[in-house]
Amino acid sequence: MERKRRVFVGTGKGLFILEADGPREAFSISAPLCDLWPINDIHASVEREMVWAAGGSDDFGAGVWRSSDEGRLWRLSKLSNGNFDRFMLDDPDFAEENNIPPPEIAPHNGEVTAMWSVAPVGERLFAGGKPGKLYRSDDRGENFALVESFSRQPGSDEWEGGYAGLIPHTIVSAGDDARRIWIGMSAVGVFASEDGGIGWEMRNRRSNIGSGPSDIGPCVHNLAMASTDEGEEVLYQQNHQGVFISRDGARSWSEIGHGLPSTFGFPIEVHPEKPDTLWTFPLKSDWERYPPDARAAVWKSVDGGQSWSPRGEGLPDRDCYFTVLRQAMSCDRHLDPGLYFGTGSGSVFASFDEGDSWREIASHLPAVRCIEAT
Repeated sequence: MERKRRVFVGTGKGLFILEADGPREAFSISAPLCDLWPINDIHASVEREMVWAAGGSDDFGAGVWRSSDEGRLWRLSKLSNGNFDRFMLDDPDFAEENNIPPPEIAPHNGEVTAMWSVAPVGERLFAGGKPGKLYRSDDRGENFALVESFSRQPGSDEWEGGYAGLIPHTIVSAGDDARRIWIGMSAVGVFASEDGGIGWEMRNRRSNIGSGPSDIGPCVHNLAMASTDEGEEVLYQQNHQGVFISRDGARSWSEIGHGLPSTFGFPIEVHPEKPDTLWTFPLKSDWERYPPDARAAVWKSVDGGQSWSPRGEGLPDRDCYFTVLRQAMSCDRHLDPGLYFGTGSGSVFASFDEGDSWREIASHLPAVRCIEAT
């Protein structure tokens, strides 16, 4: 029996789970989970039977939630305390009157304010936090240690954050090779490690030096990886300046956004079995973060970004002003994969024909920050 399709949706007010019925005609929606924490990134591993959700804020603190039962029960690994905790510590009488247990001091308190990414790499778990921190767990996310070599790289004192701050927001790795890791950080660029996270190198070089800028620009928005039948690894990224591809481990990048209506956008997603099939959701501009012409469309390429075409059947075709954020698009790993994206207006759309047509499967959720489909 094929496993059920689940879509984990991280929002500004907790995590929701959408679960499909057999024919995918209807999706049930759970109540908000993870104690209403803002959730910025989710990673589900079917092989490990684990789901992790990274999140937090100045009020909640920073933490990574984990579930080993497909999302029914969640446990929090808190890395730092937030304003709510400080309020309880400053006013113990209020906490006692309301039966609130006194908060414990988190192990990385004062070091990080929110978690923005989480991903397993081999037998370890890595998580990125604001501002510019990387953590490693050797026990599936129960305890975390700071990866000091990442945040103390030469030049790190000059790193500058983007609109959301200095956030390592995307972590990808080379399949079973736990030595090779890539991290996208706004607004600094792409970092690569060849030794499991001990040493790091910035890799923002353009492949067309001599005919244009020497780098791709520091504000990388999202990364995705695919593997060809020949074993070649392909990295894609949506950048503040456009869409790029690398076939040499991010040592050089080539622009592949020609034909898109805008260079600006956040998500990039690749088909799990077709490395030349990918999708993105362009926005009009940095300042006008809504679809061009106020008409929603997912743009699809079937040739590795050499050409693009819009796919908008079933999406709003007028007066559309929502945003789709960097982690808010995901493709599941079924034989007939579904593709999903969430919006800042609280909707989730699904496609079961590789992005050619769409239908809304959830609405009126809090603003969607991230999606992970299984």
